[in-house]
Amino acid sequence: MPHPPAPEIGLDPARLWLEFPDPEPADAIEDTSNIDEIEDELEDVVVGFTADHEGSGNSDDPDDLEDDEEIEDDDQPAQVFRCDLTWLTSNWTCIYGSGCGGIYADRPDDGCCTLGAHFADEEDEQRVTESVKMLDPTIWQYADEGERDGWIEVDPDGQRKTRVVDGACIFLNRPGFAAGDGCSLHKLAWAQEREPLELKPDVCWQLPIRRSYRTIERPDGTSYLEVTISEYDRRGWGAGGHDLDWYCTGNPQAHVGREPVYRSLRPELVELMGQAAYDVLAQHCDQVTGARKLIPLTVHPATTRAR
Repeated sequence: MPHPPAPEIGLDPARLWLEFPDPEPADAIEDTSNIDEIEDELEDVVVGFTADHEGSGNSDDPDDLEDDEEIEDDDQPAQVFRCDLTWLTSNWTCIYGSGCGGIYADRPDDGCCTLGAHFADEEDEQRVTESVKMLDPTIWQYADEGERDGWIEVDPDGQRKTRVVDGACIFLNRPGFAAGDGCSLHKLAWAQEREPLELKPDVCWQLPIRRSYRTIERPDGTSYLEVTISEYDRRGWGAGGHDLDWYCTGNPQAHVGREPVYRSLRPELVELMGQAAYDVLAQHCDQVTGARKLIPLTVHPATTRAR
């Protein structure tokens, strides 16, 4: 399958950001000693891919062509959300099986599943383990392989992940399989009328949303935890992300969704932010989408080019 001809946009377009205090401060992360581990949670998915490179880290810079809309809070909250409205109101959608070029040119049918998925922690691995118990050969092409030799492997850095079999994740059904190609865990979720995030590894269901953390120091000596919700662009994969043959978030070919991201990925955003924070976000996104003619910065460049 040839790669889509549409070129990707640049990585640093002008963006509109929204900041608001967490409406449920009791849920704020109190122990910030492991923030670095939290920030790296999704980047572990390509540890092997970027072994010879240094990760790009948190690239969010509030001074880079971004307009910040801030909601003042006199109580100085301990946790503040910072959300990329340009991305969240874009028309990106997953186009796996409908034009996705795959991250490797020689394996377009893999989508972004070529490398397998690293587990974020023991809880993540245990959830997937319970999901695998519900799979059978009618829905999982490599069920026999997984039962015989296992479905977990350890990469050269000692990180546990899903096995790569025949060049891609063991849970990826290949073209021609009776139940259809694509993630078998995703298909299981559909069959059970459940959200895929309940069954899939964290790194799989969170993409292409990036959640990152940093501590912000106020002028008065106090501080708060900033939780950023943004686009997981190429840089989220580490330095090697620039070498991916194709990637969807900045490609107009993938900005053809019927709903904006904040609606189509509502379950994922609620899981990442909490219901109360999502409700605040959705309210502002609704206002932004209604005012786009007045505030053109809110339109993602790839969405504009897709029209």
